[in-house]
Amino acid sequence: MPSRSVDAATWEAALLRLLEDVFTFARSGPRLHEDWAEDVLAVLERSVADPRGWSALDPETFKEGREAGFRSHPFRAMTAEDLRAGLRPITAGAAVELLSSLAQEWFFEGSPIRSREDREAVLADARTLLGRFGPDAVFWTSSDLARGSDAPDFLARDLEGGHPFTGYMMDLGLIAVSADEVGVFWSFNAN
Repeated sequence: MPSRSVDAATWEAALLRLLEDVFTFARSGPRLHEDWAEDVLAVLERSVADPRGWSALDPETFKEGREAGFRSHPFRAMTAEDLRAGLRPITAGAAVELLSSLAQEWFFEGSPIRSREDREAVLADARTLLGRFGPDAVFWTSSDLARGSDAPDFLARDLEGGHPFTGYMMDLGLIAVSADEVGVFWSFNAN
């Protein structure tokens, strides 16, 4: 995993190349609580800003729900305990593969990451995004593929959701936690 030497321009370029063309939520926030799940909830509720002021992806589609009073839309209202109960830990290598996989569509993907010509570039962008959180970061996912292993091969299989955190038919998330930041990357089956 790269060091924290990622800068804002490198982060934004990797973020847009990797996730701009799919229906995703990608935001970071500061670590303000002993319990990282509280910090993740603050990111989902959009009550904190990126501590570095860097770019985020938050589809306009979600704005309607927030205007109706649901700050965490499209995420369900939950507690830190609810959040932790629906997540499983994964290794840094698995996190890179999962984040790379979020760059593809849920169904009928003509070129899943495992067979794309630009596979290495996609993996490099995922490493760049996760590199922001440093070598000691820990990662969590909602994917059912992580039930039996903390290092599932996310590139060998199609996207598979898990614990539902939204009202969408399927959603899949990755959370990065460092000593001073959290990152939330979430993909939605919105086709």
